Amino acid sequence: MSATVDILVPFYGDAALLREAVASVLAQHDDRWRLTVVDDHADDPGELAAWFATIGDERVRYLPNPANLGLTGNFNRCLELVEHDLAVLMGCDDRLLPNYVGTVLDVHADHPDAGIIQPGVRVIDRDGRPVRTLVDQAKRHVYAPRVSGRRTMAGEQLAISLLRGDWLYFPSLAWRAATITSVRFRPDLRVIQDLALLMELVQRGERLVVDETLCFEYRRHAASESSATAFDGSRFTEAGTFFADTAARLREHGWPRAARVARRHLSSRIFALTMLPKVLRQRAGVGALTRHVFGRA
Repeated sequence: MSATVDILVPFYGDAALLREAVASVLAQHDDRWRLTVVDDHADDPGELAAWFATIGDERVRYLPNPANLGLTGNFNRCLELVEHDLAVLMGCDDRLLPNYVGTVLDVHADHPDAGIIQPGVRVIDRDGRPVRTLVDQAKRHVYAPRVSGRRTMAGEQLAISLLRGDWLYFPSLAWRAATITSVRFRPDLRVIQDLALLMELVQRGERLVVDETLCFEYRRHAASESSATAFDGSRFTEAGTFFADTAARLREHGWPRAARVARRHLSSRIFALTMLPKVLRQRAGVGALTRHVFGRA
């Protein structure tokens, strides 16, 4: 039986950008996909439901939550809906390029036991134009490993790489269904859930395949949850606790080098340092940032 990609979109944002995301799925060259939008946001889900009804494609589902689950709860609801071979937790403001489904299915066919697939990503701004940011340039040129074609990573090597600087684009990842449905997002985390989930899977022995084929557009704009929590400092309070906890667990797991990288969490502290001038101007979140930057590693 041919493999199929479950594309799940936890929605809580801009309806216009969601329509762009949906259109990018409908434009796939490979038709082996199913799209499920789980709405945890709309004041009037009837309007969006009517729009989805006009699509007329049985592979597209629109499911408004009867009660608001919150960001983490909605992500976990999406995990409950996975039924096919691969799953993607696509951002509601991101876009697939037309070759996305075909690309990840090709990688899956060559590496059927790999739990995580990272394809090539282009970063776009609020208006859909390609953009280069300091964060993304650091991901690409400082933290990401060199890849020519494809590369497989696993074990402590992968843990160290991600803890030095999380260079993955979580909404672009394709997951083997058995891998992603075996975990849940942590309700005590707001921003760093993706890295926490990845580290849990890496410790379990899951492998990551990186394929450089460009097929995904990741939208970065100031309205994101991560941007807001960076400015108020809560992102870094959460990060400090996470890295300390992760360092302890990695020591117990027998990965001392990865534990040292987690304890230092240098890239997270550098990012906090870059945010400090802006935070000082608005005089909010200063204490959390300074503790994260200058506190003991």
